Amino acid sequence: MSLVIGAATIGFILALLALGVYISFRIFEFPDITAEGSITLGAAVAAVLLTHGWQPVAATAMGALAGGVAGAFTGVLAMKFQVNRLLAGILTMTALYSVNLRIMGKSNVPLLHDRSLVTQAESVGQRLFGTADLHIMGWEVSPRDAAVMLLTPIAVALMAALLYWFFRTNIGTAMRATGDNAQMIRAMGADDGLMVILGLALANAMVGLSGALLAQYQGFADVQMGIGMVVWGLASVIIGEALVGTMQLGYAITGSIMGSVLFRLLVAMALRWGLNPNDLKLITAAFVFAALVLPRALASMKKKPQGAAAHA
Repeated sequence: MSLVIGAATIGFILALLALGVYISFRIFEFPDITAEGSITLGAAVAAVLLTHGWQPVAATAMGALAGGVAGAFTGVLAMKFQVNRLLAGILTMTALYSVNLRIMGKSNVPLLHDRSLVTQAESVGQRLFGTADLHIMGWEVSPRDAAVMLLTPIAVALMAALLYWFFRTNIGTAMRATGDNAQMIRAMGADDGLMVILGLALANAMVGLSGALLAQYQGFADVQMGIGMVVWGLASVIIGEALVGTMQLGYAITGSIMGSVLFRLLVAMALRWGLNPNDLKLITAAFVFAALVLPRALASMKKKPQGAAAHA
């Protein structure tokens, strides 16, 4: 049960990463690799501020803000300096590796003895459930895990609702329209470059927030923690689209969250069944490949009987 709860909790935390990837890859069709650096940036900023006595909420918000700055930098490179979009993200991600090392001062910053959102959630759990372990379906669950598991989905749902509301405002609608048809936006007198820059800032702010929460949950920030996160976010978005079966905004946001949690649970099950942790990235790539190929294969299989019936 602890494995399932831990996997679901990390899935919800990384759902914020998936939402950021959804904004950049789906709304703006921008292949933004910045996420691999901005998730570590958010974790690094939050961790360092927490070790310096900042309040957990303020440190987490600063981590999200740092991610937003990184995303805006990528947008400026691509839209103002006309750098290739993929290359702009790679440049920012590469630079962020050194920036993150500068911020942390070393490759790893532990948070085991610092006050964080997780320790606050643990205090809430002890007030609600007591200090003894809970017995759920025959499994022992600590008050900390139970409280974090309850509070994390609430926080993610709140962010998803705010994101949905934002994209229905005037500026949010302009961002979505820029992704659909930038030429039309320019014809209407709007600055499509600015919309992309703001969109990437928003996307990476979500990614930075995910990194800040992940560092607090795991109890450390590490300079290598962002490796492969873009693939993780893409897998969550693709699985979510397969689950909800539509590209409508509200369903797509919900699907990205569902895809992140399901993907993390699948990985946890693979580890439970004896998967070598060294093969985790390989299995992740395999899951992404399956998520990309299976929907198309199923669609083609459905078309074949219809085509055969029409010829008959």
